Formats: sequence, structure tokens, C-alpha cells
Amino acid sequence: MSIDSLPTVTLERLLAEAALQTRVDRKYLLDAGLVSQVLDAIDGQAHVLCIEGRRTFAYRSTYFDTPDLDAFHLAGRGRRRRFKVRTRVYRHSGETWLEVKTRGPRGTTVKDRLAYDLADAGRLTPGARDFVAATLEARRVRDVDVAALVPSLHTAYDRATLLLSGAGPASRATIDSGLAWRRPGSPEPVTVPGAAIVETKGGASPSALDRALWRTRTRPARVSKYGTGLAVLDDDLPDLKWHRLITRLPAEKGTAPFSAARTPLTA
Repeated sequence: MSIDSLPTVTLERLLAEAALQTRVDRKYLLDAGLVSQVLDAIDGQAHVLCIEGRRTFAYRSTYFDTPDLDAFHLAGRGRRRRFKVRTRVYRHSGETWLEVKTRGPRGTTVKDRLAYDLADAGRLTPGARDFVAATLEARRVRDVDVAALVPSLHTAYDRATLLLSGAGPASRATIDSGLAWRRPGSPEPVTVPGAAIVETKGGASPSALDRALWRTRTRPARVSKYGTGLAVLDDDLPDLKWHRLITRLPAEKGTAPFSAARTPLTA
């Protein structure tokens, strides 16, 4: 079964049943060819988000970090008060968000976000810095020099979003492919062909998709598009907790859709 053969769900229903801004995330790296096999195993329990006839959507993100890459090092060392700050652009619509991700109780991921101007997606405005500072303070993530945050990584990928049903509350999952990374100021990205990143987003109990992945002997991995991307691109940075993942990545230099329409970001 492919993404194109799944029944569809509207954005309104997806948000009503599984908005999940606070959730437990499980991430998996697998060969893209395995995706269809896993979808077959959950036949009848998954719907794919469809907007205006489209089931896969192109995303573009810019991550912000301090000059010393505090967010990278905190995440890579598993610190409780770690954080991520990014802008996200939905390239087909131009919709843009500023997002701050932190850790909540019992390993949950908390995402706070603010509608943002597409023209500002490559930078943090004074108002954006105020939002980041207030959010980090509210989430008890302190000692972050918000004034020093600068663009540190660009990512691009294609995403399909699933609504998962079955026993227990509904949950979500995403399937990302065509991943590419680029450092600001660098003309050449690194791509990851033939690989998919699957992320389930729900409660403490595993979803049907988690169980289907486990049956293929695919286990949760320490996947971070930000941390892994920086470690792959910069030989001077330690691999930290992403070392095993990096050894499995089919990363290669190549072209990627960083200059597409509706994505006016500059390095």
C-alpha cells in the first residue's frame, strides 16, 4: 500500500482528533521501500492528510542556535532543559510558523508556535525574539542568550501526515522523504536519498504504526534533523548520541529544492 492509496482526512478533522502539541514522539529511520510494507500492516487504521488533492507537502525549515551551538550540544547530550527554535515554511502555500520545542514531563515534546511572516522566515525579528524568550522562560529553560540566536541550519524535505485510529485515542504520524541539509552560507547541500524518517506522535501507549514497525525489526532511533544534520555537515562537531544513526545514513552531496518559489530564504 502506498500513500496514494490510503483513504484521506481533512486538516480540520486531523486537528480536531489529534492536534497533539504536547506528545510522546518516536522516530524511526528506514529504507523508503519499507514504507509500503508497513502501511499494508495497518490497513484500515490510517488516513492521510489531503489538502486540495495533495497528499505530500514540501517543508522548509531554518533552525536558530547560539554561536556556540548550545541547542545542538544540549540535545546531543540529552539534557533535560534542551530546546529548539526554528521557522517552518509550508512551501506550497507559503504558510509560515515560528516554533519553539522543549521537553515536558515524562519525556513529552512540547511545541509552542506563532504565525510568522514568510519574508522573515530566514531571521528572527525583535517580536520573534520576545516570543522565544517568553516561551523558554515559561517552560523553565533558562540561561539561553536569545539575543545571540542566528541561523544555523536549513532543511528541506517532503512530508505525508497520517491520522492513526484503533484502540485508544487517535494519534498522528509523519513520513518524511527527500531530506536535505544546508548550512547558511554554503552553496552545496547534503541529501539523504532512499531513506524515510517516520515519526509517531501520540500518548505513552504505542500506536498501530509503532507495532507494525517493530514487527519489521525497526526500532526507535535517535533521529534529529537538526542535530544529525549539523553533525553530518560539520566534521569538527562531535556525533554525540547520533553516531549510530549517522553511520547508517546514505548521505551524499547534491542538489536540493532550497531555492523553490515561496521560499525566499537567503544564507
